[in-house]
Amino acid sequence: MAFSQTDPTYQAPRTIDGQPDLQGVWANNTITPVERHDVFGDKKFLTDEDLEFLNKRVAELANQPGDALFGNNILIAAFTGEIRPGEAATGSYDQQWMAARRVHRRTSQIIDPPDGKYPPRTEEAIASSRERTTYRREHPADSWLDRSLGERCLSFGAPFLGSGYNSYWQIVQSKDHIVIYQEMVHDARIIPLVDRPSLDKNTTLWHGNSRGYWEDDALVIETTNFSERSGNGPRPEDKIQVERLTRTGESQIQYQITVDDSGSYTQPYTREIIFDASS
Repeated sequence: MAFSQTDPTYQAPRTIDGQPDLQGVWANNTITPVERHDVFGDKKFLTDEDLEFLNKRVAELANQPGDALFGNNILIAAFTGEIRPGEAATGSYDQQWMAARRVHRRTSQIIDPPDGKYPPRTEEAIASSRERTTYRREHPADSWLDRSLGERCLSFGAPFLGSGYNSYWQIVQSKDHIVIYQEMVHDARIIPLVDRPSLDKNTTLWHGNSRGYWEDDALVIETTNFSERSGNGPRPEDKIQVERLTRTGESQIQYQITVDDSGSYTQPYTREIIFDASS
């Protein structure tokens, strides 16, 4: 378990083409929860006292018997004592299979809205979710198509932003393209950095159609044309996703993603995650 913070004076190294060098293997092993738990109230950042407490408590949780704590559940367990195992019904493997966790100061990955919570879901999304739940309850396994993409190991989405489990990315770049290869299901996103026409709106892809460009030292990736087959909510063709990757230290990348999904949420939201270099 380690602490991480960014250096505002850091200058990113350059590739032979003069671009900020983002290449390497990067790990999202943060214990920061996606949404801010009520125990934190309006507090956006952990104090030094919080970090000292976490240092001790996370080490204890990592060595305890029982099921592994996936994703961000380890921080929730540390502060509230609430244990949320990954497979409550059947049990799962233990913490020894999980990557060492990283502590960052934010109390939530969501930085907008300011309350650290997802925006309210649309009525359209709520109705669609109820319809899917009812169908799955009545038709759990009429066909392999009734099982989720994740259960069939076809896709967990890209970008995959789960932490602590299959949460590593490898980034390779050239002058004209950047490749983000994620450990989970081994999806590779090949993103052009050159100006080329966007796809027709009627052409949709499971992980959308991405275009990248540089904005100062930040790599900006805009993705549209999402397919309804990839588990997106209502009207995935209207979804717009903007990612920003900025190297903020020799061993850190600040990653932000803003999702404008008018079919699912009443307003856009933004998440921020620190990716740490894998040693």
